[in-house]
Order: sequence, then structure tokens, then C-alpha cells
Amino acid sequence: MNLSTPTLETERLRLRPFADTDADDLFELQSNAHVLRYWDSPPWTDRASVARFMAGCRAMAEDGSGVRVAIERRSDRVFVGWCTFNSWNPDFRSGSLGYCLNEAAWGHGYATEVARVLLRWAFDTLDLNRVQSETDTRNVASARVLEKLGFVREGTLREECIVNGDVSDTWVYGLLRREWA
Repeated sequence: MNLSTPTLETERLRLRPFADTDADDLFELQSNAHVLRYWDSPPWTDRASVARFMAGCRAMAEDGSGVRVAIERRSDRVFVGWCTFNSWNPDFRSGSLGYCLNEAAWGHGYATEVARVLLRWAFDTLDLNRVQSETDTRNVASARVLEKLGFVREGTLREECIVNGDVSDTWVYGLLRREWA
């Protein structure tokens, strides 16, 4: 099943399908070691990663497993990051939420704002019962975003990731339809 990548708007932001013109901004974001310090993969060092990421966006939409959208400020159309709803399982009515924003976008409430509108789209469009999200236990800001959205911390995956030699634990969060409504 093909899943159409939506264009969604909030008061300050627009979520839209990725375009070729996002390549430089995307590479800058994904190659920033500080931004990705809690990520489950190392920063990009090869520009070919952009093409693989964009192909992954298209494949996810085409196979119906999810969507990944670019985030831009509506006022000046500046790229601030991306958000994803993936691992959609229509049988279980579940999926997963993730996001990555550049440093200049931190502390403005953008992650909460975009995640909220993408969750609204996903719950309404896909008849979801559950959405899951994970964050490195050191990433307190991301945990706060999830908790503001109503997610409940359900557990800890101990030493789940090893990136660049650093071992880290992961918190698992869940949000149920009845908690969202």
C-alpha cells in the first residue's frame, strides 16, 4: 500500500515531502556530531548518505511503512530538521515516531509542535491504537518532548546501542489512542 507523504502546517512550521533542494541542509544536519551525539548511528561523512536517505523516504512511502517529512519555518522557509512516522503495522494499528532538528531549532518548542501535528495525522489517517518512540537515556530534552505529548515511559533497553564506542541505554515510550484523545 502506498502511503502519501503529507504536507502539514502548524502556526510556525510546515512539514512537507523532502525535495532535492534539501540536500545541503540535510547533510549539514546529519553530519553534525553534536546534534547526533545521542543518535543510534554516527554522523554522516559521505554525501552519498543524502541520496540513500532520500531513497529511503520514497521507499517508506511506496511500501506503506511510514512517512518522513522535512520541517521548515513558515516565515522564511528555512529547513530546521525532519520528523518521521515509520514501522506502521496496519494489523497491529501501531507505528513509531522520530525526529531530528538542527541546533538552531532547539529550545523553541518545534519538536513538540511538529510531533503533535504528525501524530494527529497518523492517528486520524491510519486508525492507530499505539505509537512508540525511543530516546537515549541521556537525551533529557527529547524525553521531555515525548512526555509533553502524552507518551508514557514503558521501560529501558539496557546497553542497546554502541555508537563510536559509547554504550548507551534507551528509554522506550508509548502513546495509546485513548491517551491521545
